[in-house]
Amino acid sequence: MKYSGDEHDARHLAHLLRLKLLRFGHIFPPEWRAVRDLGRKRLQMVQTRTEHVLALETLYARQTGGRIGGNAVKQLTMEQVATWNWLAEATVAAQANLAMVQAAEVVIDNLEQQLRQRVKAQPDYAILRSVPGIGDILSTVIMLETGPIERFTSAGNYASYARCVGSTRASNGKKKGEGNRKNGNAYLAWAFVEAAHFALRFSDSAKRFYDRKKARTNGAVATKALAHKIARACYHMLKEQTVFDEKRCFS
Repeated sequence: MKYSGDEHDARHLAHLLRLKLLRFGHIFPPEWRAVRDLGRKRLQMVQTRTEHVLALETLYARQTGGRIGGNAVKQLTMEQVATWNWLAEATVAAQANLAMVQAAEVVIDNLEQQLRQRVKAQPDYAILRSVPGIGDILSTVIMLETGPIERFTSAGNYASYARCVGSTRASNGKKKGEGNRKNGNAYLAWAFVEAAHFALRFSDSAKRFYDRKKARTNGAVATKALAHKIARACYHMLKEQTVFDEKRCFS
């Protein structure tokens, strides 16, 4: 098949772009790529469990006008659902949701055990665990999604990859547009926002930082700012192989 000059130039440009992406991208070793993908599979199963928990909560509210919390749903048994004296079809629907929740719980527990065995001996895992608000799961996700910290040239570059930096373009104080907010790693973005939420419970310094930001903006922006702060701290910790220093992070 022959191509015109313009078509040839376009294909050549696309080839060069692919080479550039491959040149500057990072390919994980196969054994660690499999572990990382296992972590992503765990998140997928958590999302599946949440979907069915919410469905059962909605069904309960529709049938009774009352409310049942997510933790209560996870503690239910099939026998308890059968005693609710609903229409047969509604009971079967509730039991179907509960069966999916229970099955997901078993799979999630197994995946977490597998991940813990694989990452617990890694130095980066212990370093990340020293951050208030980052426990077993978040340290595992951050470590596996980050990979070698040397591939990031600066803390700002890493925070951008973790989607902790805004994509808004402004001129003279006015918003002029946005960049591609999907650039970067969605799993790291989720992990650092979760870390920010938990840090508010375990760190007074993080809470004060959040409160100052919230007073000037709003809760969502303050949470993102805290996530950005934690992401930059994690970069320096992994780069220098040092544990979390609260004064250095929030001074």
